[in-house]
Amino acid sequence: MDIRKVGVIGAGQMGNGIAHVCALAGYDVLLHDVTRERIEAGLATINGNMTRQVASGRITEAQRDAALDRIGAAVNLDAFEATDLVIESASENEAIKRKIFADLCPHLRADALIATNTSSISITRLAASTDRPEKFIGVHFMNPVPVMELVELVRGIATDDDTFDSVRIMAKSLGKKVANAEDFPAFIVNRILLPMINEAVYVLYEGVGSVESIDKAMRLGANHPMGPLQLADFIGLDTCLSIMQVLHDGLSDSKYRPCPLLVKYVEAGWLGRKTQRGFYDYRGEKPVPTR
Repeated sequence: MDIRKVGVIGAGQMGNGIAHVCALAGYDVLLHDVTRERIEAGLATINGNMTRQVASGRITEAQRDAALDRIGAAVNLDAFEATDLVIESASENEAIKRKIFADLCPHLRADALIATNTSSISITRLAASTDRPEKFIGVHFMNPVPVMELVELVRGIATDDDTFDSVRIMAKSLGKKVANAEDFPAFIVNRILLPMINEAVYVLYEGVGSVESIDKAMRLGANHPMGPLQLADFIGLDTCLSIMQVLHDGLSDSKYRPCPLLVKYVEAGWLGRKTQRGFYDYRGEKPVPTR
């Protein structure tokens, strides 16, 4: 299928990043969220991020202006009736995603493709909540989308070759490198990354090291660009917990048990950068460890 017009559901950090790279690559984009205010906030973020790209010399002003002109607001799902591909990027919550797909499908052309940006949930199971499982695929972008090169492509059991090929070509046209992953809980990146983050939280929970010492150890001892607790804050502790729960439930292995301290932080509403507090407190001039 020749993909020209793309819909994005979810105007948050991941969704606005996906809309950003699609528009820069020449696709017409419609951005949707539950309120117009959230859509406008997403569009403002895209504008700010593209302006920073202009300032750094990565794109020209003309490229930014043309890309912004290609992005429109979709207040209602019926705006997606002319789209070739819709990418869902809502919260990492299966019930929410299934409801979105049930509401979306009646508004799409019969040949339109659907993709989900889920970072851990079964593609086969999500596809079954649509009227077109053969035209459904997992397209897991990395955060921040405009910067990170990788996209994980995940086929469900019913995904057909035409869907896979069309979306693979489209992902490459965005300047992304593609890694094919099988439909197992958390796929490749998060199957490896999140247990490491969860183990870092256990190391903190058991008093083996402080927030600062754990992050310093992994930055300097393993040459990681960011410490695991700093990275957890960047991802969002609620997302980290959700992925660990998917791994624990889906693979039934105790090694994926979420650390009780991670659960406690999420229960407190300390979700990381997006709430200004997580393993670090971001409300001052510089981040300060909270433990």
